Amino acid sequence: MNQTVGSEEFALNVAMELPYLRRYARALTGSQTSGDNYAAATLEAMLQDPDFVDRNKSTRVALFGAFHAIWISSGSPVTTDETGIAAKAQDHLRTLTPNTREALLLSTIEEFSFDQIGEIMGVAPAEAEELVRIAQRELAQSVTGRVMIIEDEAIIAMDLQSIVSEMGHAVTGVARTRDEAVALGKSERPDLIFADIQLADNSSGIDAVNDLLAALGDVPVIFITAYPERLLTGEKAEPAFLITKPYTEEQVRLAASQAMFFSSTETLKG
Repeated sequence: MNQTVGSEEFALNVAMELPYLRRYARALTGSQTSGDNYAAATLEAMLQDPDFVDRNKSTRVALFGAFHAIWISSGSPVTTDETGIAAKAQDHLRTLTPNTREALLLSTIEEFSFDQIGEIMGVAPAEAEELVRIAQRELAQSVTGRVMIIEDEAIIAMDLQSIVSEMGHAVTGVARTRDEAVALGKSERPDLIFADIQLADNSSGIDAVNDLLAALGDVPVIFITAYPERLLTGEKAEPAFLITKPYTEEQVRLAASQAMFFSSTETLKG
């Protein structure tokens, strides 16, 4: 058991972990707005009731555990008043085994151990491991489609192509600049976009994505960056799906399944 930390130190530790709680919440809900609202609700609960969070645990585990308590107390909401793409996502949510996506995201994106996931979710480590396996199986059955890659590093682009192709997706092409991305997207409309932030000619992957979404409409986007905290501030429009360089194959697979699952995105204003 970890030694209990003081209030000031705990607050500083929470502030450091908050961007990653937002990342998890956004991936879980498929929305920046909804995810950030849940993260904010977690902080509010912690401020109102100091005993809401167990400070005998590591700050990271305690914070995510507090979030999970808020999440399940709200019923891990699957709303019925959505329309269009959002409604399809909610319909899909109802078919999943409870707690499986949560466990998989905690394991793959946030890289918690099964012991830590068990602490966060209030289950045994063996059950946490089984939830992850179920989620992997269920998400593997998600819809496949056409994937576009915006990436100026050839090795990374080839790696992404290989991963998504093995998942059953068709790669429409790779763009290295904003102009190339817009041209490719308009000629070969994708169902999913992977986008780096900084491109070959110093153009912006964010701008490229916004151009594409203006032309194509609602297409899920996964941003890739070495500096995720810059896009997890909660202060402006930021991505719902974000993976960090260097990434793992499993992180790419999960992000792709999640994004295709929700089939929606929110634009960034750089």
